[in-house]
Amino acid sequence: MKKGVHPENYRLVAFKDMSNDEVFITKSTADTKETIMHEGVEYPVVKMEISRTSHPFYTGKSKLIDTAGRIDKFKNKYAKFQK
Repeated sequence: MKKGVHPENYRLVAFKDMSNDEVFITKSTADTKETIMHEGVEYPVVKMEISRTSHPFYTGKSKLIDTAGRIDKFKNKYAKFQK
């Protein structure tokens, strides 16, 4: 195997879903300055808006997340094409 191909900062990182506060641990090279205590161990944390625990496809629940009014803009833009 070639040397120097893999990143040096490969470590355990906590990923936190901000919509439901679910935390899961996996290995990653993601850069982060924040840390979190999870089960008595301190991990670097990466905050996410949506993950498998809150995504409608995996949960079966439809949830509307519209922070910028994009849906309203789309409906207004294409309302003239409705019959």
